[in-house]
Amino acid sequence: MSTAYEFALAVALLTAPPGTPEPLPSNDQWPTLQAALHETAIAWEILDPRETRYVLSRVEDFDPDLNLLRRRYQDLKDAPRVADSNRFPDRRTVNELVRFNRAYRKNLDTRQMMEADRAELIREAVRETDRLYAIWDSVRDSRCEFYYVTVRRQALKKLKELIGDEQYDTSDLPPYVPDWRFAEIK
Repeated sequence: MSTAYEFALAVALLTAPPGTPEPLPSNDQWPTLQAALHETAIAWEILDPRETRYVLSRVEDFDPDLNLLRRRYQDLKDAPRVADSNRFPDRRTVNELVRFNRAYRKNLDTRQMMEADRAELIREAVRETDRLYAIWDSVRDSRCEFYYVTVRRQALKKLKELIGDEQYDTSDLPPYVPDWRFAEIK
């Protein structure tokens, strides 16, 4: 069982900059330190519980595995928690919306070749459709429960960057296609 000392050590180790050299733990110290590192990294959502089979599984891999977790800590410290994904539509629904987005995009590509007089308007609609795809693809990735927690948090971080803090905080997602263009591009 890990003690408060091991948890404090785990926090210090995980928050140190990547590449900071650390002595290899002794065989006596390893099991409790390993457990504290796993537990802390899982609680901080920088390690998926399924990854404990191979991340920090052997004392010989302590240095590279610790640096992996340190990089994740740095990358994800400002990322939303994975529970935020529950505020958005379920993955099945999002898959349908993304599928429609891609079909609409394909239709625009075809029309762009055939309607040269409206090519610029259609190109702008394509750009908007691709931007909306990136947003909804991030929602889809965040809702994908078979992805590791770190991938899901990266998707939420990207989503927040794409739509902005205020819209993210209120779960205000844009449409999945630029429906404001429908009247212009009949």
